[in-house]
Amino acid sequence: MVPLPHHRPQKLALGSLESEILNIIWDLGLATAKEILNQILANPDRELATGSVMTVLNRLTKKGWLRSSKKDKLLYWQALISREEFHVLNAYNQLHSFLQVGNADIVAAFADDLDLASQTRLEAIAQKLKELRQVKEQN
Repeated sequence: MVPLPHHRPQKLALGSLESEILNIIWDLGLATAKEILNQILANPDRELATGSVMTVLNRLTKKGWLRSSKKDKLLYWQALISREEFHVLNAYNQLHSFLQVGNADIVAAFADDLDLASQTRLEAIAQKLKELRQVKEQN
């Protein structure tokens, strides 16, 4: 289980080019704007300027997704959270939004209408929550 990351970007919602660039950085681990541009332009149907890539990289940095560092006169970009941590944060936010409905009857009615496999997962989640709470109480 991947825990919630300590670092959280200011905004989880990303535009399509932001998502594409972030996925390239996750795949490469560390990348220059030129490497990112080359990945995008590997598709012959795509057109994009280096300036557009730099604009998106700077925007992702301001949003808390990336950091940059200089090495051998080149600027490299690296993600501050992993792809897995992003999925965990996204699921957490979706669950939190769903539970903000605040009405237990609505949430229970929704859960009752799920298929058997989903109900089984919910029961497993409830059991895991119970175990986690017991461990917290013992500490």
